Amino acid sequence: MAAEQNRLLEETIQRERRRLLEFIRKRIPQEEDPEDVLQDVFTELTESLRMERVIDRVSGWVYRVARNKIADLFRKRRTESLEARYEKEYGDGEEGLGLNDLLPDSSAGPEAQYARRVIMSELMLALEELPEEQRWVFVENEIEERSFRELSEESGVPLNTLLSRKRYAVLFLRERLKELYEELGN
Repeated sequence: MAAEQNRLLEETIQRERRRLLEFIRKRIPQEEDPEDVLQDVFTELTESLRMERVIDRVSGWVYRVARNKIADLFRKRRTESLEARYEKEYGDGEEGLGLNDLLPDSSAGPEAQYARRVIMSELMLALEELPEEQRWVFVENEIEERSFRELSEESGVPLNTLLSRKRYAVLFLRERLKELYEELGN
């Protein structure tokens, strides 16, 4: 059985490699390597054959898998682009929306350490006031340091929705802790 699988695999690679590579090249951005996508297609073919899946028309099957791999590549790039845009808009600079933006620098001395403890205590109380979805994304991203992409894949919630929930959570927390910041600032 393995010999038959190897023969089919070899024939398919020899017959389809050049045309499939050209098919992939025409559909992906220049900075991507079409050989990687091609390798993924043939790896999936090998795994399917080893698992003894029935593939009626191998030629059509490899093109369908190639289209799916290309779509995955674009989805991945779009997700990375959204995360980068979020970081650019909200992650650094004056408008930063991270946990560290809400807390004073602990290396700034005893007063800053005290302020940090007080704010953290108030922050934990304020987190309880958030809607569950906002609290979850804030805690997972800021405290557990998980990426939005990871959270999206795990929960099935679109990346933009998670970004929005995090933004609203931080805006609420800033407003909620504003008075405390002013007290500690004086």
